[in-house]
Amino acid sequence: MSVRLSTEDWWLIAFGATVVYTAAMYWCMPTSKARLRMFAAPLAGWLFLLPDATVKGYSVPHTLYVYSGVLLTFVVMLAPIARKVAADIREQEEKPWDKVPLNTFSLYWMIGRARLAQEPRPVSGSTSPMGEP
Repeated sequence: MSVRLSTEDWWLIAFGATVVYTAAMYWCMPTSKARLRMFAAPLAGWLFLLPDATVKGYSVPHTLYVYSGVLLTFVVMLAPIARKVAADIREQEEKPWDKVPLNTFSLYWMIGRARLAQEPRPVSGSTSPMGEP
């Protein structure tokens, strides 16, 4: 089965991914300083990535696909280990002069999820992420 999505559909998906990312990062981050930093990714995407891609003539649906994928990758990587990430962030903000020891489980989880998110998974009968044959 091939899925065909219009540019308007990808705009809706990108907006939805932004909302999901914002809610998840608000929930995951322990302090207002950390929350503010995590809002920089979607803001930079909407202000710089998407207009720049349009000006350069890149495919808007592909750009929106990548934008949505990056935001959702952060959600998948950080949400399951939110407590450990929050503890590390809180400790680092309380003691910026001390180096926080690396949490091995969190490190391997994020590396593994990032690696899995990078592997292309074609839809059956399709060769591109946009559903085009």
